[in-house]
Amino acid sequence: MIAVEENPQGVQQAEIVVAIPTYNEAAFIGRAVEIVGRGLREHYADRSSVIINCDNASVDGTRDVFFQAATDVPRLYLSTEPHRRGKGANIRMLFEKVASLAPHAVLILEADITNLTPMWVPMFIEPIFRGAAYVTPLYMRHKYESTVTSAIVYPMLRCLYGRRVRQPDAGDCAFRGDMADIFLKASAWSEAVEGRGIDVWMAGVALTSRLPVWQTIIGSPKKHRAKDPFAQLPYRFPHALSALFDQMEAYAEFWKRVKWSKPTALFNSDGLEMDTPPLVEINAPRLYQRFLEGFQENEALWRQIFDPMTMNKLEEIRRMPYEQFSFPSQTWAALLFDAACAYRGLTVQERERLLDSLVPLYLGKVVAFVKRTERLSVQQAEEYVEQTCAIFEESKPYLLERWPS
Repeated sequence: MIAVEENPQGVQQAEIVVAIPTYNEAAFIGRAVEIVGRGLREHYADRSSVIINCDNASVDGTRDVFFQAATDVPRLYLSTEPHRRGKGANIRMLFEKVASLAPHAVLILEADITNLTPMWVPMFIEPIFRGAAYVTPLYMRHKYESTVTSAIVYPMLRCLYGRRVRQPDAGDCAFRGDMADIFLKASAWSEAVEGRGIDVWMAGVALTSRLPVWQTIIGSPKKHRAKDPFAQLPYRFPHALSALFDQMEAYAEFWKRVKWSKPTALFNSDGLEMDTPPLVEINAPRLYQRFLEGFQENEALWRQIFDPMTMNKLEEIRRMPYEQFSFPSQTWAALLFDAACAYRGLTVQERERLLDSLVPLYLGKVVAFVKRTERLSVQQAEEYVEQTCAIFEESKPYLLERWPS
């Protein structure tokens, strides 16, 4: 998997590894390396450390900027083959390298975080030194940021594996060094995981490992280059759901025994003041039209997949005018459960078609969420997400009944 390795300082072992996955991130990686280096020197000067650039054969000079950045922390560069793309491919190289470096703590940070500070390093790594095996961040988010997480990933992972991890696919995480071997041996690795599904996949592996999973409160938003929240949907959505559904099959004997969820340990709960997240605007009327258009395109397939009673509920939702539009969470949970069950018996092409057909349903759920929460604060909207998760857990017997033996 590692096609290129450059280790100019001959690093053979390190107590702390900080990895920065990249593909053409020359504009950002220099600053990220310098800030991470400061964080390591200010908080872990007595521990050996290395910064690793896990690259996808960038052609914009990412490698050069990485090595030119102003820090005295040792650096190591890894790259995939030029034709191999995806964050998961980057992280797979990291797992392999970590196995030989034998660190105690590993931190993954994306390169384009514009508000990254040296304090983020201990906020992720310190929980590992205090007993955590896997750490996910709690960023301060606008209520409409990352609706794939709020509507699908968080409710599903919580319902399946019984732990409340609010931002399991945030893009950044830390883990104990010996977990690299667990990741390397874990089931359900796929093209989707090698692409955008890696964060969901890693969370699923961690939540089924029976090792301590913590959340660390960052206290600020994660700010990066301006992105349309729905521009990456054609890539992120199918990869995230594919990883989720594949792991459901791999870990069925685990999640079948889970009845209710439990809270997860929080780190830094008394720490930083909360910052205000950037505004996220959603064109709900346009998403509503895409929901209706998707109904026309996918109705025949949905009737093959969804339970007749659930399909009847979906018909009722379709007939709602925009002004009164709603999408009950019970129906949403049933649709996702039905889709997960159907996914098991399909070919690769049929699975792709199924996942594509779920996009307009998800957009409909987003519209309903916007209309339900448009006058609510971030905290009030978060309470609504928690209510949705509780409904998923209450609906789990439906999934158990439908799941093919």
